Amino acid sequence: MTFRDRDEAAHLLAERLTDYRGRHPLILAIPRGAVPMGAILADALDGELDVVLVHKLGAPGNPEFAIGSVDEAGHVELTDYAHGMRLDPGYVDRETRSQKEVLKDRRKRYTPVRPPIDPAGRVVIVVDDGIATGATLMAALKAVRAKKPARLVAAVGVAPPETLTRMQKEADEVVCLRTPRDFFAVGQFFASFPQVSDEEVIRMLKGGGGPQQGA
Repeated sequence: MTFRDRDEAAHLLAERLTDYRGRHPLILAIPRGAVPMGAILADALDGELDVVLVHKLGAPGNPEFAIGSVDEAGHVELTDYAHGMRLDPGYVDRETRSQKEVLKDRRKRYTPVRPPIDPAGRVVIVVDDGIATGATLMAALKAVRAKKPARLVAAVGVAPPETLTRMQKEADEVVCLRTPRDFFAVGQFFASFPQVSDEEVIRMLKGGGGPQQGA
């Protein structure tokens, strides 16, 4: 079963997360695709929208294949596949530095007039449209957990069952709408799955889904 688009998936997630309405949750979306979903969740749950910045580390010769991910603080999460590839440590270090620069640039563009919103002591919902290996979302959850939220929730549209099991070790609660076994790519489960531009992300963050701290 496919979703019509990201908006439909976000509204369905909001229905599953109604217990958090009134608790001023912090919705952290993984750019760029999940930001439109995060904006809908923030509005539906009377929450606050921001992004959690993580970036995949690409494999040697195949940058689209994720061997892991890195967050803004430089913490690296390698996949099980990466450990089996016996990667040159020098390659991982170079790729990490390169992707940290990408994250630094994104933060400057996305929230130029304020710092990231502090998740400490808050209900935090990390949202993604879908996950395959889970490396990026895993890194995002670990990065947020280190900042001591009161409760950490992962909300995703679609994920394979084995990946979802790993997510349950990192979050207090995992909400996933679809768990198909025949999983090839996230986009196969959306009838419409356009790319989201940086300009759209910036516009949505300015809207904020609620009052922004430090604005």
